[in-house]
Order: sequence, then structure tokens, then C-alpha cells
Amino acid sequence: MAIMFVQLSMYNFGCLCVVICVFNAFQEEVSFKIIYRSSFYNHSWVKSKHSACLGDLQTHAWDNSGSIISLRPWSNGNFSKEEIKELVEFNHALSIELPLQLHKHARQWQLKYPFEIQVTTGCELHPGGAIVAFYRFAYQGSELLHFQNSSWLPSVKDEITAQPMCRRFNQYHDAKKILQRILSDTCPRFLLSILDAGKADLQREVKPEAWLSTGPNPGPHRQMLVCHVSGFHPKPIWVQWMRGEQVQQGTQQSGILPNADGTWYLQVFLEVEATETSGLYCRVTHSSLGGQDILLYLERHHSSMGLILLAVMVPLVLLTALAFWLRKRW
Repeated sequence: MAIMFVQLSMYNFGCLCVVICVFNAFQEEVSFKIIYRSSFYNHSWVKSKHSACLGDLQTHAWDNSGSIISLRPWSNGNFSKEEIKELVEFNHALSIELPLQLHKHARQWQLKYPFEIQVTTGCELHPGGAIVAFYRFAYQGSELLHFQNSSWLPSVKDEITAQPMCRRFNQYHDAKKILQRILSDTCPRFLLSILDAGKADLQREVKPEAWLSTGPNPGPHRQMLVCHVSGFHPKPIWVQWMRGEQVQQGTQQSGILPNADGTWYLQVFLEVEATETSGLYCRVTHSSLGGQDILLYLERHHSSMGLILLAVMVPLVLLTALAFWLRKRW
């Protein structure tokens, strides 16, 4: 993996203050990365998809013309239009030149159609304040090359593809200088800039809502219990089915999925014998709850369902009796 440590001494005093303030606000590792995925179906057909994310939050997208779309009000931090333009032009040139080189040398490098390449670039702010920049090139899901110390280096011992590709890429001296500057200066400044500009949004805390349901029966005398948790922010959360203080084994968790408003949604499943549901509850722990976990007891859920069924059935019985009485009188 390509690693470039950007020392704090590179920054002036004002930037150092930004590093300290951002680090105090974000105690965990946070990264900004751009991902390019290109599928090469044949010599003339390439389909590409680009995106940029801050952690798990997408900040930028690309339209069909290759223009960058900012998805958040703070997506560009305090960067000037000229700095953003430079990044856009470099990315645009990369998206044109890279497929040309891969098509041209596909046979020499034994790239077999159809194939997929992935370029991942960005930087990470680590606990302690160190910023790590990276640029990685992968083929068919496996990393082949990385950029380090102003040169392309093979990530694997491969004399057929990785090393010849490195030699070719290292011939583009102007591109290497631009990439070196982006990784050592532009990316770290950009990461700190968007963290500072978006901290109000990134650090907001929204309390989760939670409820219970049952899923399709997994088998005879079996029951699937589902604990739903939605609308929470930030993303880290702990949800478990419990009995007393004992975490129940065999729980399964869906992926944490995004809601349209930037919050998150999660489901946790537990399969049990239908006769062994007594004392079960779902426990939700989240930073927004201030230590007051949400506890949802299955008995209360069943009682609530019973009341709902009762509320539905009573009017139906009364209406049926009334209809019968009217019919009899008629």
C-alpha cells in the first residue's frame, strides 16, 4: 500500500491550528477518497463510474460529461474555484489517458477482456494528527501498483503486468510531478478543509427510533424476531438481542444502510423456538442517547400487538352483529 506521511511541519501556523482543531473534533480515523471504477468490455467499449467519499458519506459524484457534482454544501471546503478546476482537469485527463494506455498495452500486459480496473486515491487523518496519502491501482480486484515517493512501484512480484506497467507509467514525468503535489499538499489541505467546513453536519447527533416485528417463520415451531433501528447519526451503533444481561447467540445483522436524510438504518434478526421468547428484549446503544440505552421488550410488543388486534376485531364483531340484526328485522 502506498503511504506518504505528511509531517505537520509542512503547514504554516494557521494550518497547524486547523489540524489541531479538526483532530480534537474527530478523534477517530477519517479519510477522504476518490474511487474510479472502469469496466473494459472490449477494445472500444469502456464503462466508468467515479465517486468521492468522506468516510461512508458520499460528497461528490460525476455526471455523464465528466463534470464533478458537489453533493453537500461543504463538499469543496474552502478551496478556490481555481484549485477545484485543477483537480477536475487532472481527473479528466486521467480518465482519458488511462484507458488509452490499457487498450494499447492490453496484450503485452496480458489484460484479458472483459476486465475491471479500480483506482483509489485520497488521504487519511489518523489519531495523533498524521495524514497519510495514497494512490493505488487494482486489476480485477487485486492491487497491482501504488504511487510512493514520486514514483510508481509494483505492489506484487509480477514481471508480466505490474512491473512493465510501472515502467510505462513512470515515463510520464509531468503527470508524476502533479500527482506528487496533489498527494503531498492538495489532498491533506482538502481533507482538513472539508472536515472543518462540514463539522456541524458530520458531528450532529440524532437519536435512533426502534421497534420490533416478526419475520417469516423459518420453520415449524420457530420464530424470526426483528429489531429495527432507524434515523440515527453518527453511524457507529450497538444493537443486540438480550435475555437478562446475556447477549443471545445467533443474532444476524443487516448492513447499516443510509436513509435519504443522511441518517442510518439497521435490522438485527434472532431466530428462536416459538416457546422460548420469554424475557427477550432488544438493546440499542448509541452516542446520542447519553448512556440511556433503548430497551424494547418482546412481551410488551406482543401485548401491543394484542391490543391492536383487539381494537380491530371489536369493531368488526359489532358491525357484523349490527348487520345480522338489521337483516333479521328486514
